[in-house]
Amino acid sequence: WHDIYAHMKTTKFQVITLIVFIVFIIAGVTMFATYKGSQSEQSLPPVTMWGTFPKDQFDQYVVKVNNALPQQFNIRYEQVSAQSFLNRFVSALAKGAGPDAILVEADIILPLQDKLTAIPYDLYPQRAFIDQFIDEAQVYLGNDGLIGIPFSVDPMVMYWNKDSFNAAGIPLPPKYWDELRVVNKKLTTKDDNGTVTRSGAAMGDFSNVTNARELLGSLILQSGNAVTGPSERGGLKSLLKSTGERSPVAAVTFFTQFVDPGNENYSWNHSWPDSRTAFVSGKLATYFGMASELFALRNKNPNLNFDVSPIPQYRTGGVAATYGKIYGFSIVKQSQVSNAAYQMIYTLTAPQFLYEISNGMYLPSVSRAIISAGSKDPYVSRFNEAALISRTWRDADSSVSSRIFGSMVQTITTGRKSVAEALDEASEEYDAALLQAIGE
Repeated sequence: WHDIYAHMKTTKFQVITLIVFIVFIIAGVTMFATYKGSQSEQSLPPVTMWGTFPKDQFDQYVVKVNNALPQQFNIRYEQVSAQSFLNRFVSALAKGAGPDAILVEADIILPLQDKLTAIPYDLYPQRAFIDQFIDEAQVYLGNDGLIGIPFSVDPMVMYWNKDSFNAAGIPLPPKYWDELRVVNKKLTTKDDNGTVTRSGAAMGDFSNVTNARELLGSLILQSGNAVTGPSERGGLKSLLKSTGERSPVAAVTFFTQFVDPGNENYSWNHSWPDSRTAFVSGKLATYFGMASELFALRNKNPNLNFDVSPIPQYRTGGVAATYGKIYGFSIVKQSQVSNAAYQMIYTLTAPQFLYEISNGMYLPSVSRAIISAGSKDPYVSRFNEAALISRTWRDADSSVSSRIFGSMVQTITTGRKSVAEALDEASEEYDAALLQAIGE
């Protein structure tokens, strides 16, 4: 693993940039004295934090940050599974025993939002936030302030089997989806009965396509459709309707064609194992996975000759995007030490410290300053590219949207409904799930 800062060229611009960030941090901590009351103590009180972020990685990060501070933070962090977080969090708050802050994926913020304290923009200016963090972080911008401060991002990338590509005479991975179609035909082989024996690409099925929600979401986001958006009543609504300027029909049609035996791009079906297993075994030439999966793939098959690249994009008329799982800190309304919680979060997300979590987890940073420093590591440089175009959407819950998307895809691939009909039905179901998440 390479230290991202080890390869930074010291230029006048970068020195000035670093000074500006340091001044910004000092100013923020100073301003915080007026937020939720002031404290005269030299040291901050302990802060209890719950999260779905890995505990071992977070605790190691806090130790590194504390080593650089004159006075150490006392953060009691407890990891909770994403599946049980909401119920446990709400139950604890009802008993007055909840945490002071949380560190969770943006996907589960919506049903928690009324229990969190927005950080006002006069304390943390919106302009400074946008300048400091990648675009995906804007999911935390609320009407009255920040509902979270980003900490880590895990973008979707495309892993590709170099041996398969080389054998087919294909020197480079596809940059665009129309190129993927061509590549897929060359890389997919079938027996005399038309049964797929080797696959170029795995799409079109939620039962055995690993990260299907994230992949379909990436296609929809690339079409310019934000998946969800503000409703007329000030809440949140689905944008998946088949009609409109940013209709997701083309994205969903592309995704589902790979499981249609009558389509020239047919390369995947129910009989295959999950796409991650198929890729590791060498039978699938491309795999759409998260950046965090790199070493797991390598460990599963050390002999697999693969590389990583950004996922393909639309050649024309699209928006550069890939799904990213982003984690952020939020302050709980019931906390009696919100002052201390904010000061700790502010410091933990400062650019001079954030590079430590990127190095420790071998992931790109949410900080633009760290990404701009560059990396000579061949994988980190690719992950950085993906982070800059990573996107997500405000969701009821990733498991809920995955179920709705999966049901929609199945009704299309089994021929029960057209793409437009399935999208409109899914959009209505998603609207109901979003209303329930908000509590309306």
